Amino acid sequence: MLDDRKLAVLRAIVQDYVSTEEPVGSKTLTERHDLGVSPATIRNEMAVLEEEGYIAQPHPSAGRVPTDKGYRLFVDRLSAIKPLSVAERRAIGQFLDGAVDLDDVVNRTVRLLAQLTRQVAVVQYPSLARATVRHIELLSVAPSRVLIVLITSTGRVEQRVVDCGIDVDEESVAALRRQLNHTVAGLRSHDLAAALAELRDSFGPDAQALVTPVIAAVLETLVDEHEERIVLGGTANLARFVQDFHGSIRPVLEALEEQVVLIHLLGEAGGSQPVTVRIGHENVHEGLASTSVVSSTYSIEDEAVARLGVVGPTRMDYPGTMGAVRAVARYVGRILAGQ
Repeated sequence: MLDDRKLAVLRAIVQDYVSTEEPVGSKTLTERHDLGVSPATIRNEMAVLEEEGYIAQPHPSAGRVPTDKGYRLFVDRLSAIKPLSVAERRAIGQFLDGAVDLDDVVNRTVRLLAQLTRQVAVVQYPSLARATVRHIELLSVAPSRVLIVLITSTGRVEQRVVDCGIDVDEESVAALRRQLNHTVAGLRSHDLAAALAELRDSFGPDAQALVTPVIAAVLETLVDEHEERIVLGGTANLARFVQDFHGSIRPVLEALEEQVVLIHLLGEAGGSQPVTVRIGHENVHEGLASTSVVSSTYSIEDEAVARLGVVGPTRMDYPGTMGAVRAVARYVGRILAGQ
């Protein structure tokens, strides 16, 4: 553990390096920060920080830059996340309030996060596994085909068309629709199988040509282990940080192109904290070893349904980025809760 004076020096180095992109020397610290000690003392403190792995010298005769370990201590010792201004909060609310459905909410959130943080934004759709069924609509679209529209408590809408193999009448479709909604409204995916099996068995043999494929399609849609969806935006922002990625952003772009990597990225970032930060080599994917991931859970009625966050270089404005991610997550949860 570092004493308060060394922490103050480390904090000043991080702040200066993030803002200037230049290695920080003891003379610069003396001129820019009132650390209350002599330049010689600052040099001694920097030597200890370097010896313990919190800062490093990129090349001879240069100043010092924070390491992953240094950024980690800086983030862990933040006294507060930078709050957004009243104008920023108002702009977020107005922008997201204009969304018309879940897809629009997610797409607007990605654009907003990328603009606010000037990083790559990543937003996960609400998981079907954590949602409850709000409504199921059945519509005849052809003599033997039925359109199923599933609406969840998170505002997610899924559609499937099933072919019953025989002509079905509107009265039978309407009857099944009523029974389905009576049975499954408010249920979670893990409770659906038993409830729908019981409902299927309550219909007679003559109705099974319609009931069986419809119920099977509902189960396939709501109890799907591979339904995770991720939306990405703002990758062009990475071009601003080429020097932070050792002259090439290709490994980062290749990692971000893999959907499974993004899913794991947000999953690994999960935790009990309102905002979590994974720095540098804490990200297990090799292509993201020079990045930091700042993420937060968004919730509906105090229940976490998915995550969102940003990916950028380790040389990041952590207080500002963490504040933006937390604020946007809260707004998304409120909007979805009101849909």
